[in-house]
Amino acid sequence: MTKEVKQVDRVIIRIAGDSGDGMQLTGDRFTQETASFGNDLSTLPNFPAEIRAPAGTLPGVSSFQLHFADHDIMTPGDAPNVLVAMNPAALKANVEDVPKGATIIANTDEFTKRSLTKVGYESDPLEDGSLGEFKVSRVPLTSLTVKALEEFDISKKEAQRAKNMFALGLLSWMYNRPTEGTRDFLKSKFASKPEILEANLAAFNAGWNFGETTEDFAVSYEVKPAELAPGTYRNITGNLALSYGLIAGSRLSGLSLFLGSYPITPASDVLHELSKHKRFGVRTFQAEDEISGVGAALGAAFGGSLGVTTTSGPGMVLKAETLGLAVTTELPLLVIDVQRAGPSTGMPTKTEQGDLLMAMFGRNGESPLPVLAPRSPSDCFDIAIEATRIATKYRTPVVVLSDGYLANGSEPWRIPDVSGLPDLTVPFSTEPNGDNGEFLPYRRDPETLARPWALPGTPGLEHRIGGIEKSDGTGNISYSPANHDLMVRSRQGKIDGIARDIEDLQVDDPTGDADVLVLGWGGTYGSIGAAVRRVRRAGGRVAQAHLRHLNPFPQNLGEVLGRYDRVLVPEINLGQLALLLRGKFLVDIISYTKVRGLPFKAEELAGVVQEVIDRAE
Repeated sequence: MTKEVKQVDRVIIRIAGDSGDGMQLTGDRFTQETASFGNDLSTLPNFPAEIRAPAGTLPGVSSFQLHFADHDIMTPGDAPNVLVAMNPAALKANVEDVPKGATIIANTDEFTKRSLTKVGYESDPLEDGSLGEFKVSRVPLTSLTVKALEEFDISKKEAQRAKNMFALGLLSWMYNRPTEGTRDFLKSKFASKPEILEANLAAFNAGWNFGETTEDFAVSYEVKPAELAPGTYRNITGNLALSYGLIAGSRLSGLSLFLGSYPITPASDVLHELSKHKRFGVRTFQAEDEISGVGAALGAAFGGSLGVTTTSGPGMVLKAETLGLAVTTELPLLVIDVQRAGPSTGMPTKTEQGDLLMAMFGRNGESPLPVLAPRSPSDCFDIAIEATRIATKYRTPVVVLSDGYLANGSEPWRIPDVSGLPDLTVPFSTEPNGDNGEFLPYRRDPETLARPWALPGTPGLEHRIGGIEKSDGTGNISYSPANHDLMVRSRQGKIDGIARDIEDLQVDDPTGDADVLVLGWGGTYGSIGAAVRRVRRAGGRVAQAHLRHLNPFPQNLGEVLGRYDRVLVPEINLGQLALLLRGKFLVDIISYTKVRGLPFKAEELAGVVQEVIDRAE
C-alpha cells in the first residue's frame, strides 16, 4: 500500500527497555544513520550503573533519547514525541515525560500480569484507559521477531534478543532513515557468527517491512537534512572528541602522550579509545588504583611526555596529593575529570557539576591550577587542545571538567582542517641558564613565569624536584619564610597571568539593551541556549554568556557582569560558580540549581529566565 509521508522539522525519540537488552545499541545505530543523513542532532543516553540490573524493574530501565532536526538544535529535547516502551517498567519510568498527544509504541508481549505487578501496575495501562491522552500503538515486538526468525538455527532466547533490531527497523521506516550503515555494522559485529548475523539482519528487515505493510502505521515522517556550515562532519561523543583532542594536542606539541588511568564511569571510554592509537605514539597504562594512575602520569611528564590522567569525582579525591606535587614541581599534567553525581559513589551513570570547588581548592596549601570546561560534546576536542597549550606553555597541571552528559551525549562535529590547528611545539631546555654556567630549574620566564623543562639525562642540566618547598632559581630545598612567600606568590601569579592569554568572554546580546544576563559553564550550555531562544521568541530581552575558562576567569568577566542589572547562573550543583562570582566580583548573583542527575530542560529554564526578566522590569 502507498502511505503518506509527512514532513516535520524535528523529532524527539526515546527508546526504553531493560538494561542489557540493547537500548543503547539501538539508539546509537539510529543516531549514526541520522548523522549520515545530515540532520542536526543531540542525544541523551540514560542507563543504570549496574552492568545487568534486575530485569523488568524500574531501577533496571535503560533509555536513549535522540533529538534530530532540519535546523540547528542545542539539546536532546525536553520531552519525546515518540516513546518506544519495551516492557511495563520502561513505560512507567518514562511516561511522565511524554506530552499529551505523543505516540507510545508498546511491546505488548511483555505486558504480562507478572511484569505489571513487578512495577506496581494494578491493571494493564494499555487496556484500562489510563493512556487515553496518547496515541498508543500496540505492537507484539517480541513475538513478531521470534516469528520472523523461525527458519534460523538459533534458540528462542537468542531470537527474542533480536527484538531491538526489529524495533530499529520499524523506527527506520517511520522516519525514512538510511539503513546501509546499520547493515554494515551488523556484518562487522557478527562476522564470526554468521547465523546470528543473518538473524539480526532478518529482524531488522522484518521491522522495516512491518512498518511498510501494517495498517497500524499509516504515516511515515521525513526530517530533511539541516543546513550546516560547509565541511566534513561526523557524529561524535564527548569522550571520543576528548580522546581525539588529546591525541591532537600530543601531535601539535611534539610530545608523546602517556595516559595513566584507573577505569571509572563515566571516564573509562577515554582509556578505551586512547589504547587503540599506539601508532600515534600513545601509551596507555591501566593502573591498579587512582593514585598510581596520576603518579605514573606525573612521572611521564617529568620524563618529557604529555602526561594525562582521567577520572571522575571519587578519583579526583584520591589524586589530590599528587596534584599538589604537580603544582609545586611545576610540571605539565592534564587531569580529565568527567563529573558524575556524588558524593562518594553517588550515581555513577548520572551527570552533575559538583566538582568545580574541588578542582579549584581541593588540595592542601596554596596550590592554584587552571580549570577548563567544555560546553558541548564536540567542544571536548577543542578544550583538550587548549588544556595542552596551557599546561605545556605555563608548566602547570590543568584540570578539565567534563561531565557524564557531555561524555556520553553526541552531536555532529565538523572535522577541523589540521593546518588551522595551533603550533604547540614545546622548547625543552638544552643549555645551562645560570649566570655562572649552571642550570637553574626554577629560573622563570619573565613573561609566563614558567620554569624551564629539562629532560632527565640532558648533560649539564641535572636538577632535583620533589614535594618539599624549593628555593627560587636553584630548586634547592628551602625552609626560608621569605622564599616560601615568594614561591607561593610566583605560582599564583603564573596562573593569574594566563588570563592575559585567553580570549575575552563573548556575550550574545542581540538587542544590546538586555537587563538580564544568563551565565553558565560546562554542559549547561545547550539547555541555557535553547531556553534563551524560547524567551527571545516570546519577546524577552536577555543576554547569554558561557565560561570555558574557570580559573583564571577571562579578564573582561568583571566588566561583563557589571553591565547587567541581574545575572542568573544555572548549575547542576548547589551554586558553586555563583559562590565564586559573588566572592570575587561582589555581584548579587541569582543562583538556580538542581541536582537530579539530568541536564536542565529548556522549557524549565525558560520559565526561570522569564521570571528574572519580569522582576528586573
